[in-house]
Amino acid sequence: MDRRKFLRNAVAAAAAAPLAPAAGASKMVGIQVGAVSFADEGVEKVLDEFQQDAYVNTLFVATFTYGRGIAGRQVPGQPLPDHGKQAYDTDTFKGGSYTRVHPQYYRDTVLQNLRAPDLGDFDVLESVLPAARKRGLKTICWFEDVWSRDVPNVAQAQEKQLDGQNAGTLCFNNPNYRNFLLGTVEDYTRSWEIDGIMWGSERHGAFSNMTRGVNPGSVTCFCSFCEQKARGRGINVARARAGFKALGEFTRGGKRPVDGYYVMLWRIMLRYPEILAWENLWHDSLRETYGAIYAKAKSIKPSVGVGWHIWHQNSFTPIYRAEQDLSELAKYSDFLKMVMYHNCGGERMAGYIRQVGQTIYGDVPGQELLDFHYRVLDYQNEKPLSELAKSGFSSDYVYREAKRARAGLAGAQTQLWPGIDIDIPTAATSSKSTPDGTHGAVVAAFKGGADGVILSRKWSEMKSANLKGAGAAIRELGLV
Repeated sequence: MDRRKFLRNAVAAAAAAPLAPAAGASKMVGIQVGAVSFADEGVEKVLDEFQQDAYVNTLFVATFTYGRGIAGRQVPGQPLPDHGKQAYDTDTFKGGSYTRVHPQYYRDTVLQNLRAPDLGDFDVLESVLPAARKRGLKTICWFEDVWSRDVPNVAQAQEKQLDGQNAGTLCFNNPNYRNFLLGTVEDYTRSWEIDGIMWGSERHGAFSNMTRGVNPGSVTCFCSFCEQKARGRGINVARARAGFKALGEFTRGGKRPVDGYYVMLWRIMLRYPEILAWENLWHDSLRETYGAIYAKAKSIKPSVGVGWHIWHQNSFTPIYRAEQDLSELAKYSDFLKMVMYHNCGGERMAGYIRQVGQTIYGDVPGQELLDFHYRVLDYQNEKPLSELAKSGFSSDYVYREAKRARAGLAGAQTQLWPGIDIDIPTAATSSKSTPDGTHGAVVAAFKGGADGVILSRKWSEMKSANLKGAGAAIRELGLV
């Protein structure tokens, strides 16, 4: 399908998608929840708590992942919440598909039969969908770009690092991975009466990774599919490789360049413009994956809402933010979950500042570098570097990010659903969630123009009191 026809069909399909909330609040109030919570606590009990405490009307059910961010019980070492089994699942968590896999949709990929063994025969969609529908709750399948090296045949879909080794990540341009993603979308939309699909990829391109000091040999992707695509764009592959090698020698050199760090960065970019062309190729490939998933779902069931989890790096690095053009994403997005995790955001921003403060901004003292980022990202009155991890971001950060995202969508009908941090794990000395903090973040999101909120990351790490903080905000705003 050519681009013009795709966009025309996509716009028509988006207009048909029923994104208005069902039961509960008048705005979309969603919560991310993994299969283990329903298996441990019982479907009805979990849904009771969601509706009673926070007026939840939309479930974002983790259906596929090999990561602990959205599936499994509490991260080992973090305090257990006040519900669910009071035990970690270190010995049993494996990951994969938490719902039945229908083989006919995976014939064009080597990634097959990836049923998660963690919970035996428990099928999260089979168990949750009937109960959710009876209550008027919508259900969105939430799956992510997180894999294990132990997956059968996964090597045939993995990215290639600059050093020639296979990465643990999968390549968007590899037909095996692309066909797996499209097969998964077809499986969900044909096999289940779902209301939507959300997919997320929390990854950088090679250039962004190197600016943070990542081992140069491990950056991606330089597989045959990516190199072929690069040549088709007129990119000189040999010069791109040479440019990344030079960039790696700079970022990991350990010695201040004669003309300073920032000048040296620009010297390398001017000498090897291919490195930015390669970075753009990687992100274009991600956006094309979004478009393909969107088109596949809409071709099967136009009423299914389709959207994306946009990574928290969008709040920290101007480079990554530049790569997330919301007006472009809106063309193939019914909704965007823009991550605005205020509580863990302080710790994460401080970590980012430390990383780039040793590479491309090596001549800038930490506090000055943070002040620069506050200015260019439009954050005001946030804590200094020495206090940031301990304090977290304020609710004003959520307000500003929601307001910016709304403006960035440039009048598109795409729904804006900020991701709100409830008990996302942080270091022992870093900020922790509170009912008041959760309340403030939810209020700020709607004040900034949000159409809904997604309570994140997963119920199995949240405390009930903090969930109630979100509910208090929904009441205060008159949304129930």
